[in-house]
Amino acid sequence: MEKQVGQIVDLPKIVDPRGNLTVAEQMKEVPFAISRVYWTYDIPGGAHRGGHAHKHCRELIIAVSGSFIVTLDDGNVKQDFMLNLPNKALFVDRGIWRSLSDFSSGAVCLVLAEDPFDEDDYIYDYGVFLRYKSVNV
Repeated sequence: MEKQVGQIVDLPKIVDPRGNLTVAEQMKEVPFAISRVYWTYDIPGGAHRGGHAHKHCRELIIAVSGSFIVTLDDGNVKQDFMLNLPNKALFVDRGIWRSLSDFSSGAVCLVLAEDPFDEDDYIYDYGVFLRYKSVNV
């Protein structure tokens, strides 16, 4: 079996004729305490987001509207995930390079993050990321 670099998490979907509801609770569906929540939207056609890795921060990425592709890379294995359902989330562990692309019109990407923003936690250069991975295996 090929190594997986990300994991899809099923979030509870409560079906109701008035509209569905999905919930994500820390330390339940979200395997960490949530310190930060952010979302991207109005992403121009052809634009890419991400293009970095975190040394410590873990994240859960959710397409709350529309669709997009998340490519995860651990330095050896790359894997694409199409996110297009608001009750499916992608768990991104520490030390994984992520890039987001192919946003549909009206896509909204919601991220639940383990840590508050810390510039020192980010690795923005792919070569630096590969060197980091070779030392921190």
